[in-house]
Amino acid sequence: MDTPFSTLLRAASRDAHTEVETSTFMSDLLGGRLCVDAFTRYTEQLWFVYRALEDGAHALRDDPVAGPFIRPELMRLAELEGDLAHLRGPGWRSGLTALPATAAYAARIEECARTWPAGYVAHHYTRYLGDLSGGQIVRDRAEKMWGFARRGDGVRFYVFEGIPNPAAFKRRYRELLDGVRADEVEKQRIVAECKRAYALNVGVFRALEGEFPLSA
Repeated sequence: MDTPFSTLLRAASRDAHTEVETSTFMSDLLGGRLCVDAFTRYTEQLWFVYRALEDGAHALRDDPVAGPFIRPELMRLAELEGDLAHLRGPGWRSGLTALPATAAYAARIEECARTWPAGYVAHHYTRYLGDLSGGQIVRDRAEKMWGFARRGDGVRFYVFEGIPNPAAFKRRYRELLDGVRADEVEKQRIVAECKRAYALNVGVFRALEGEFPLSA
């Protein structure tokens, strides 16, 4: 196949990516129609997702398929925990709950990490490259709407101190995708899992919409 796998993956997930970006919860959040409590609840859900991703990463560091994607400069869990301490206080773990949609999302990541490293790559790709791209819009809006210090407490999840050149990093990441150790059948399975990852993410947004109805 002549088309680079990274291009195929991005094209196949374009519609799903748009659905994530234009979800009513995210649109309302970025449009300033929700309070900081909604942002906090969203951050809580991210913690469960990234705990699954990064617990899985530790077991896959030496895997021939997933291992090349495991990069310490991408890890977000410590930053999320710092943000939650800022948003919820020092007892932030108390009462932290995953929405059913979030639990399903995390469970799928955990399953892939245990049984299908190539599927884990699909989840890794959809989350971390999204953080490096669209996540910066979330950070900017949160800083302006709720007064967080620029790149400071509350939004450190979106700040990749170890990646001074995100564009170059993303180019290298796509090169890794193009060289992934998988045949064409397996690549199509990865594409399908990428779409599933986006669908699981949309499920979380829909659940959050139920907790934070649209403003009038």
